[in-house]
Amino acid sequence: AVSAGAKFIVSPGFNPKVVDYCLENNIPVTPGINNPTQIEMALERGIEVVKFFPAEASGGLPLLESMSAPYSGIKFIPTGGINLDNLTSYLSNKKVHACGGSWMVKANLISSGNFDEITRLTKEAVSTMLGFEFAHLGINEENKDKALNSASRLSHLFYFPIKEGKSSIFAGSGFEVIKNKFLGEHGHIAIATKDIYRAITYLKMKGISVLPETAKEKDGKLKAIYLDQEVSGFAIHLCKNNF
Repeated sequence: AVSAGAKFIVSPGFNPKVVDYCLENNIPVTPGINNPTQIEMALERGIEVVKFFPAEASGGLPLLESMSAPYSGIKFIPTGGINLDNLTSYLSNKKVHACGGSWMVKANLISSGNFDEITRLTKEAVSTMLGFEFAHLGINEENKDKALNSASRLSHLFYFPIKEGKSSIFAGSGFEVIKNKFLGEHGHIAIATKDIYRAITYLKMKGISVLPETAKEKDGKLKAIYLDQEVSGFAIHLCKNNF
């Protein structure tokens, strides 16, 4: 495979000869595992990411969770039985590095040259993984008094409850009025996502970066961060949603 141009190796099982050859020749390798013995074989060789295959037939997410519990230094890429219905459940596990699935690239689609459908299915999978959705609209004000006035007006008109924080005042969950003007000429648009880190990687592939100085963390985990681009005078920030 390497002589034919392969840049990395992903195998269905753990063949020590193949794995050792790859490691000795600095070829990235992700061997397949489905039991603790194989996990320990990988850890013994310094491998930190393995393929969990066949995921569903081996016991699915319950097996992965129980099998991986004693091992803190390894991540998994489940494949085999992964589809749009269970993708989010697998990706919600902290030890899952990524998922793979053939439902996006079925043999009949490839043989018929139906790459439009392959593209559609792949985009659908990415959309499911990221789960982008509108979270709230941020409105910039010059000071606390003006922010409170704007939030109170929204509350008076639409019965939105007021919740005041250090830097902003929420009117319901859909409006955040900033006490002192921040990024964006008019304010900001908050976009929620299932996984901020995966969203950042995805957007980077589209040429969009984040502003590290705007990162907000809680308990050591990234909860919100602004992008380096605006839309119609509105800054955009990502935030974690619940799923």
